[in-house]
Amino acid sequence: MRHYEITLIVHPDQSAQVGTMMEKYKEIITTGGGKIHRKEDWGRKHLAYPIKKIYKAHYLMMNIECDQEVLDKLNYNFRFNDAILRNLIISEDGVITTPSIMMANKDKEKGRS
Repeated sequence: MRHYEITLIVHPDQSAQVGTMMEKYKEIITTGGGKIHRKEDWGRKHLAYPIKKIYKAHYLMMNIECDQEVLDKLNYNFRFNDAILRNLIISEDGVITTPSIMMANKDKEKGRS
């Protein structure tokens, strides 16, 4: 099985359903024999440029290990989910379990407050 990093940009009006969406995707991955190594919710952030006249969006990131069939199923679900504005799937060389830079920055900001 290969390792992937998946980043999702979710419509801000659907922020309340993010947990449900993540559970659905987690179920697809685990039933297909895959594993989730890291799951992060980056929260709402300003977009660099508007997408469909939207200036803020909810960001999610997962590092998973799965086969091509599961990845195709996930990609299909991302494509036909209107709440997902953009998705990015990157192939990784190995398991990544350390917190991302976004989460490290978020923790630093909490420490300053």
